[in-house]
Amino acid sequence: MSTVRTPDPVPGWLTEEELAAARRKLPMVYVQAIPVVLDPLGNVVEVGLLLRPNEDGEMVRSFVSGRVHYRETIRAALLRHLEKDLGPLAMPQLPASLTPFTVAEYFPSPSQSGLTDERQHSVALCYVIPVQGDCEPRQDALQLTWFTPEEAMDAQVQAEFEGGGGDLVHRALAHMGWGRC
Repeated sequence: MSTVRTPDPVPGWLTEEELAAARRKLPMVYVQAIPVVLDPLGNVVEVGLLLRPNEDGEMVRSFVSGRVHYRETIRAALLRHLEKDLGPLAMPQLPASLTPFTVAEYFPSPSQSGLTDERQHSVALCYVIPVQGDCEPRQDALQLTWFTPEEAMDAQVQAEFEGGGGDLVHRALAHMGWGRC
């Protein structure tokens, strides 16, 4: 089976075998970022969603996501994954406070969280990250599509997520005040 995941930028951190063994025994810590474009009043006008192949080669929607490495700060992990997935000219605006809009819990089988990742039990700190530069997807992301919030909430777009990930877009937009009258 060929793999489509991004090669580990820090070789030697864990081998593929060690990572698989760790995933079977303990939760992994991730950061996830939903890139957005804001208007001058701070309202979300566009949501950036990545298109990438999953392990079966099917095209799925996702957002910036990746593990936090040992001895790496949350801020450094966010920046590393934003650059990896959106390119070096995205100009992400990291928040002053590192309080996530939600903490997502993924389980290898269906659970009360509604989020699944068949590889592992993981915990993800989730952020909405405004970007001001040019985004060019890199690594395993084939395309970055900018949707209006209404388009991002469309049932067809939501169905393109796997493992319940579309729910995090709902949570992110609610956190940003989208949909209030």
